[in-house]
Amino acid sequence: MESIEKRFHAAMINVYHQGKDRCGYNATRFLQMVNERGGLETAKDLLSKKGASEGLTALWQFNCLDISMEALVLRPEFEDLFTNEERKTAREILSSLGFQQEAPRE
Repeated sequence: MESIEKRFHAAMINVYHQGKDRCGYNATRFLQMVNERGGLETAKDLLSKKGASEGLTALWQFNCLDISMEALVLRPEFEDLFTNEERKTAREILSSLGFQQEAPRE
């Protein structure tokens, strides 16, 4: 069985591909960070900076916040990877841009 951290890393790579395919946003620096440091470390680093990143702002402009790293952090299957504070930061950043995370579907 694949570890939760490996699934998160794959999901972070998918964030890049979805941004490019769906929104036309080529986040090469984001992809480079994920490839060099791993998805989890990259997410934790970006969350520690508090506030919307350039990439998140671009996704907001394309109305694509649902595929952002911050939205990914809030997904229930990845909850154990992040502290309550990190999840709160992700929620606040998205909320500041007018995005409300949907409740998970059963």
